[in-house]
Amino acid sequence: MTEAKDAIQEKKTDKELYSYQKGAIDKIFDKFETAPEDYHLLYQLPTGGGKTVIFSEIVRQYLKHHNKKVLVMTHRVELCKQTSEMLTSFGVINKVVNSTANLDDQEKYSCFVAMVETLNNRLNDNKLDISDIGLVIIDEAHYNSFTKLFKFFEKSFILGVTATPLSSNRGLPMKDNYQELIVGESIQSLIDNEFLAQVEVFQYNMGLTSLEIGSNGDYTVKSSEDLYTSPAMLQKTVDAYKKHSLGKKTLIFNNGINTSISVYYAFREAGLPIMHLDNTATKKQRKQILDWFHTTPNAILTSVSILTTGFDEPTIDTIILNRATKSLTLYYQMIGRGSRILNNKDKFTVIDLGNNLYRFGPWGADLDWQLIFKSPNWYTDRIKSDEAIEANFKHDLSDEIKGEFSKSEDTYFDVIQTYKDAVDAGESSKVVLERSIEHHAKICIENSEDVYDAIALAKLLKEDINQRIEIYAKCISKSTGNFITWLKDDYQKKLNSYLRTNFDEKFEEIHGYPPKE
Repeated sequence: MTEAKDAIQEKKTDKELYSYQKGAIDKIFDKFETAPEDYHLLYQLPTGGGKTVIFSEIVRQYLKHHNKKVLVMTHRVELCKQTSEMLTSFGVINKVVNSTANLDDQEKYSCFVAMVETLNNRLNDNKLDISDIGLVIIDEAHYNSFTKLFKFFEKSFILGVTATPLSSNRGLPMKDNYQELIVGESIQSLIDNEFLAQVEVFQYNMGLTSLEIGSNGDYTVKSSEDLYTSPAMLQKTVDAYKKHSLGKKTLIFNNGINTSISVYYAFREAGLPIMHLDNTATKKQRKQILDWFHTTPNAILTSVSILTTGFDEPTIDTIILNRATKSLTLYYQMIGRGSRILNNKDKFTVIDLGNNLYRFGPWGADLDWQLIFKSPNWYTDRIKSDEAIEANFKHDLSDEIKGEFSKSEDTYFDVIQTYKDAVDAGESSKVVLERSIEHHAKICIENSEDVYDAIALAKLLKEDINQRIEIYAKCISKSTGNFITWLKDDYQKKLNSYLRTNFDEKFEEIHGYPPKE
């Protein structure tokens, strides 16, 4: 052990510890000294706050003052490498325990870095001596894959670090594996002190009730791909990028490889510089793609969750959430990829196409992490359902379409309130569609000189018609695909017929004079 301790060098990184990082280290070392040696402590710090820097300095100081070894666990190969490099920069000579590592010289090392699955195999095969491990550090501790290894470290102090102390599995709350949580600096404080960039969010109202929840508690890939690979949705993603972030370096997150590939082709057809990355890429391909992304100022990269952790690219200007998630952790991880600050960057953009802001609140909101840690079900039970979120939407014409109806004072039609009024009056639900058609016809006539103009404008209302039908179908509790498709087609036909039959009369009512012959 003496040889291993002698290998600990003085800190040689150029990273200076900030005051909040030093404060966190002091609190954690206080627990080392006062808590039992088998204590389980959890430390929370936002993405970009420097968790790896903090625990690397902890390892350095621990090895200097304790006659025991340290093990750092990660859940991905890339994080193993990055963690090892950071530890080395702090003067900690460490060994990466991967599937090909030769452990014959393990007695020479005071610190080991391992991926959870590889470590599990090595421990079950008795290939790694852990009898002298005094401190175990778990990166991204909210993942439950680590808990199966706790049985090997019943006499070790375990320090878990995470940005979001909320378990990825509702049935395995973190409070069952950790005895205490230390909350670090808040996102807002890091922004105020110029450690993280300020965010500007552009929120789109999305109809997501077609999405299904899988066994993991999040939306299924299949239902997400059915929605997000539709031509209308792909066009919306391209249009949102062009409107808010054209020419800016952008990272797009999707739920499913097919969605990401579809996004790639949609952006490429629009003449935009884009590449796609998922976990099937080889190491060489991944490196080439990420190098291109790093060096290309207006690069767009579409991906599938692979870059939520272990990826640091401060030049990112925009994050597009081209998916919905039920995971608070994933929400924070995705947005956090854009929060790194640079000399010429103090803000970044988020385009939310998954109602995530409505579901979780603003990134950086003042969340009570202690309450979430102690009562995770209390928090998750209060996350709004898609139905509740969408009930508050006001579906109106898009800005582009609304410009064609500039002479109309009110282009909005409240389907839900009209339905409630009809029910209260004992009327048939069909009157909702009749009144909606009358409203659409009115705004077409208000902005037309003749019936041909009006019918041309009616064609522009397709998206608005579809939205009204979707809401109407939910009101009457009939949502089969064939029925809704039929309603949409029938609505358009009836609107055109109404315009042909009533144009002259309605035109004179609206304008006070008859249309020109």
